[in-house]
Amino acid sequence: MNPVGTVPAAGLPERPLTILVAALGGEGGGVLADWIVRAATARGFPVQATSIPGVAQRTGATTYYVEIYPASLASLGDRRPVLALTPSPGNIDVMLASELVEAGRAMQAGYVAPDRTTLVASTHRVYATAEKIPMGDGRADAARILAAARTLAKRAVLFDMASLARAEGTVINAVMFGALAGAGVLPLSRADCEQAIRAGGRGAEASLAGFAAGFAVASGEATPPARAEPAGPAAPRVERVRREFPPETHATLEHGVARLTDYLDAAYAELYLDRMAGIARLDAAAGGAADGHRLTRETARFLALWMSYEDVIRVADLKTRRARFARIREEVGAKPDEPVRVVEYLKPGVEEVAALLPPALARRLEAWAARRGDAKPLNRGLYVCTTGIGGFLQLRLLAALAPLRRRTSRYAEEQALIERWLAAIREAAASDRAAALEIALCGRLIKGYGDTNRRGKASFVRIMDTIATSAHESAAGRAAAVRKAREAALADPDGRALEAALASAGVAPLAPRPQPVRFFRRAPRREREAA
Repeated sequence: MNPVGTVPAAGLPERPLTILVAALGGEGGGVLADWIVRAATARGFPVQATSIPGVAQRTGATTYYVEIYPASLASLGDRRPVLALTPSPGNIDVMLASELVEAGRAMQAGYVAPDRTTLVASTHRVYATAEKIPMGDGRADAARILAAARTLAKRAVLFDMASLARAEGTVINAVMFGALAGAGVLPLSRADCEQAIRAGGRGAEASLAGFAAGFAVASGEATPPARAEPAGPAAPRVERVRREFPPETHATLEHGVARLTDYLDAAYAELYLDRMAGIARLDAAAGGAADGHRLTRETARFLALWMSYEDVIRVADLKTRRARFARIREEVGAKPDEPVRVVEYLKPGVEEVAALLPPALARRLEAWAARRGDAKPLNRGLYVCTTGIGGFLQLRLLAALAPLRRRTSRYAEEQALIERWLAAIREAAASDRAAALEIALCGRLIKGYGDTNRRGKASFVRIMDTIATSAHESAAGRAAAVRKAREAALADPDGRALEAALASAGVAPLAPRPQPVRFFRRAPRREREAA
């Protein structure tokens, strides 16, 4: 702004252009702010930038605030604009967000005004910590945020910038800068922005490619990239999806096929589609077209997740993938010639070891642990350096056991429970589609690993044993009873809310599980004082 008590000279802007950038760690938000400042400085515009770091990874973005007074210093003479250090609600001209929920947070804080603000945001999601904590689906409603963006912003430029950055082999900040320039809200030319990137030195060519891609979409010269066509082993299964299933279900089923092909093999993905084919037929016969075949979509989603359950083999595979090491290097900001050491902390117990054994051997091991009363001999913390040859080979050997997964006890256990769930859905769909949908949504209870998986599975089995069967609940009330029980199980990991919900449906509640009381020898006085 201009100094207090003065007015702008004739022909000079009344106020600076205000830009607020919200970016996550490792996305180059600081570099983006530097590019804007460098481009404005090269044009001779007064410019100022400040930043506020986020409190933790994915609990809040780092924000960068930039003000540009779009008049050259030469034209100002002895006058100088007063530029603010922090943003204020209602006074932002351009809001840049590197992720959809960050755009939502900006709108919630009042930084997006319908009479002033151009919102430039990526529509992809990086789930926040608060979204991952709930036992159920804690994700923010992306459709609601997108609707709010189109309503609250004067203009909204929204597309998946992350996928565009990956396609161009660069970081999202370059695509964001291109989208900002392409939106036509900067007092800077495309050449000014590109020169600012070149002046940054290393990696300029990749950044320029990302800039050009973002500019093209934001300016209307190109459309956002369509979803990539599948290739490789998953392609024949995707063709089957498009041939045999309703269009509304294709996206979910194709994701499931790709996930399960990667998890095990093509035959496993075929099993997934074989299981879904029967559900899809029943859904269509029951009028599923009215709600976009939701029963098929929800069953497909949770079936794909369940069939790709996390075991030691899967963990070892994911931890040793090249893409993971590349992501870690990017997150810590390592230069190409800087070494990065990654140490994994693993604590496998009897259950994890037994899960890899054939059913007969697994039962013997679990019985031995039960006789001992604990699993301490196998439940020891391990530190494995996966950036070293020894640690990397250890995990790769575990990952190489994937072809043997069908012979393991965990596989047999999971497949039996999956078949029971699918049978309950099919049985209900034949007479009560609403109940079938609620039973399908019980797949949400199966998630995570360790204690979280055990608790969710216990709640799932409890519902299957009681109100999910048509013999217990009337057709009219079964859907409501299953929904109430499922929501109670998701709200209370200890299971008491579930038992209360089952009791209201006429099921005798189980007694609370006994909790062992452990006594420990008191440390000698000298040790206590030393501590």
